[in-house]
Amino acid sequence: MSASVLYMSMSLDGYIAGPNDEPGNPGGDGFMRLHDWLADGESGRAAGPARELLDQMNATAAVLVGRRTAAQVDNYKGDHHGVPIFVLSRRPPPPSVANYPLVTYVTDGIESAMAQAKAAAGDRDVLVHGAYTAQRALEAGVLDEVQVHQIPVLFGGGRRLFEVLPSRVELEIVRVIDTPEATHIRYRVRR
Repeated sequence: MSASVLYMSMSLDGYIAGPNDEPGNPGGDGFMRLHDWLADGESGRAAGPARELLDQMNATAAVLVGRRTAAQVDNYKGDHHGVPIFVLSRRPPPPSVANYPLVTYVTDGIESAMAQAKAAAGDRDVLVHGAYTAQRALEAGVLDEVQVHQIPVLFGGGRRLFEVLPSRVELEIVRVIDTPEATHIRYRVRR
């Protein structure tokens, strides 16, 4: 059975994007600092625990993302590790999406978007990206797990991962991997 898993790198003070996060500056000022853990200093590629975590993320069989995130990365140019991409949106897709056969815009809510992503994923997991999408998925009870890569930096501003939640959400720690670059914490959402 597939699980929906939010994968996000986050500063210690809860930011997933730095200040000035806008279309001309996706992720905002200092954004790449949140992703330094993905590469070692010598090869520029993930190694050790970072490689294992990246492999887990790339083993997912579908992606669910919000429209804002999708727009900032040009819908991943139609390819996020070769799997179907479902974009939660209130509006139809822009015309450019016609060039991306793996991208499907879902306009009838988070429950439908997650159901379509899980159906596409089969028995493998769904990778979830974006603050808005994560908040809506938690609110609807369709997010199963949260994988946070907590980076030892304080941004002091930007876009927070859990800025608005409808109520308290209880989580259970599943795994903690501590490295010098980040603490990787995986949680299961308690229902």
